[in-house]
Amino acid sequence: MTSTQNLLLWGPRIAGIIVAAFLALFAMDAFNERSGVSALSDFAIHLIPSLLVLAVVAVAWRYQWIGAIAFIGLAALYALAARDRLDWIVVVSTPLLVVGLLFLASWHHRTALDRNL
Repeated sequence: MTSTQNLLLWGPRIAGIIVAAFLALFAMDAFNERSGVSALSDFAIHLIPSLLVLAVVAVAWRYQWIGAIAFIGLAALYALAARDRLDWIVVVSTPLLVVGLLFLASWHHRTALDRNL
């Protein structure tokens, strides 16, 4: 396997995990607002977007085209939901879009290789 093939194979997967970890950092905000058990329940709720991204990465591990559609869709959905906050859109939607495009490139590369075999 060449380095380009390795990058196209592992790049989207690692980037997706990094984006999930980045989104999980926002869950720490739950401890600033409350303390005790109520903070833990808020923390769990705030982790839902990160867990959703990890679920998409898990599915996309085998089916890159689903990862491409899902990540690009999540980026568009978040941009629509936060349309009044351009700074939030840049910070959250841009990494999701980049990972979606990486999965799209990975899928395209793999299908091109399969056609040549």
